[in-house]
Amino acid sequence: MMASVNARIDQAPIIDIWPEPQPIQSTLPSVLAFDIGMLPNPLHAWVQDISDRMQAPIEYVAVSAMIAAGTLIGRKVGIRPQENTDWVEVPNFWGCIIGRPGVLKSPSMKAALAPLYRIAERERELFQAKHDEWADREIEREMRADAFKKAVKGRLRDNPGASLADLTAADDPEPQLTRYVANDTSYQSLAELLRTGAPNGILAFRDELMSLIKGLDNEANVEARGFYLSGWNGTEAYTFDRIGRGFNLHIPAVTISLFGSTQPGRICEYVSNVLAGGAGDDGLIQRFGFMVWPDMPANWKDIDREPDAYARGQAFAAYDCLAALDPAQMGASSDNYGGPPYLRFDEEAQAEFRQWRTNLEGRLRNGDMHPTLESHIAKYRKLIPTIALVHHLMEIGSGPVGLLSVLAAMAWGEFLESHALRVYGAAADISGDGARTIIRNIKKGELSSPFTIRELKRKGWSGLTDEAHVMRALELLEEHHFLRVKPVETGGRRSPQVIINPKVLGQ
Repeated sequence: MMASVNARIDQAPIIDIWPEPQPIQSTLPSVLAFDIGMLPNPLHAWVQDISDRMQAPIEYVAVSAMIAAGTLIGRKVGIRPQENTDWVEVPNFWGCIIGRPGVLKSPSMKAALAPLYRIAERERELFQAKHDEWADREIEREMRADAFKKAVKGRLRDNPGASLADLTAADDPEPQLTRYVANDTSYQSLAELLRTGAPNGILAFRDELMSLIKGLDNEANVEARGFYLSGWNGTEAYTFDRIGRGFNLHIPAVTISLFGSTQPGRICEYVSNVLAGGAGDDGLIQRFGFMVWPDMPANWKDIDREPDAYARGQAFAAYDCLAALDPAQMGASSDNYGGPPYLRFDEEAQAEFRQWRTNLEGRLRNGDMHPTLESHIAKYRKLIPTIALVHHLMEIGSGPVGLLSVLAAMAWGEFLESHALRVYGAAADISGDGARTIIRNIKKGELSSPFTIRELKRKGWSGLTDEAHVMRALELLEEHHFLRVKPVETGGRRSPQVIINPKVLGQ
């Protein structure tokens, strides 16, 4: 009897033995729609025009435009968010735009950073002209230096204690190039740029941002990571004392803006490790206040027109004003305790910001948020007042920061928080995203049954390069009856093989 039952089982189609696969639903949180009114008025038409012509998410362009503005202001002027204290923040923003390959991240950033690069190129041309003139005076400098030495020798020959106060050496220092952007540089070189050519701050721009961030996770780069973390504050001094590089190489304030792009899988994989308390859990990723992951527009249009010249002219003129900013002319205050010149809020704006801050501090203390997300939102203490400062300087240009600018900054805060929730939520669901990626590629014929963990990792699919993430995705797929993970003995080691449910291919 048992033999006949076994025979019937052996003859039964294998597909009938497997249960039906259960769907793994996506849990990607929704995000708020972008409101063009959050931008300073001179940028409205220009940002909209770029987005329309490219058919790219407006968020990519808007964030890039704000990063450029903050970079130009840097430490020229800060904001003191309270009425009386000396707490000051400067608008060196950290941003990251997120999207799949081919969604025009790089062209959007390039278009919106164009005013910054234009100003940088203009500075380069001025520097070259000044440097050529300086080089032409080399013989004159040598002769003046020789004359000074002879005068000193002559004075001291007869009277070694003679005063030299009336003798001065010629002062003709080599011109320094004002820098705004650095792309591929070591942290030591970045520090030297800040010390000599970018006293108000510099933008470290990396098209693929995660390569930099992951590199900073390396134990060998712990000093570089600390330097970048200091640079986010924009107000901390830093002094290098290294044999080989020199001593007392002092930077009054390390002010680094940081910006780039990445793909959803790469940042979710990284943030997932941070959420688990792994590498990177020191607040670096939480400093990216301008982090956006928008939905792609549902419909595409072929927009073939010239750029809006008037809108571009208005925007570029506003950036030129930021580059030429004079704190004294705009009514900025200074004190005897160091730090940059600063503005404060007017009475209405101060009351609105105080209420916003009270609500924020209450949220941060109620224990409802994951500690990593809580750390991210806590950094809005700097983000919101500095956005208000940028908005004010591009709209009004001088005097106390007003209510309209604070309201625009608060709207930015709500918008950016929804995107942060998307990133952290997707990172928490990285096993689900990895599982859906595996099934999608199985159906495309990229994997066949059976396959090994090593084969899967070699594919290099987004979110599936780390073995822990791979195993969690496979466990989820096994729970939902898409496959079975079967250990196989291989020379004393257990190497898992993955058997695909045949019903998956029939779906």
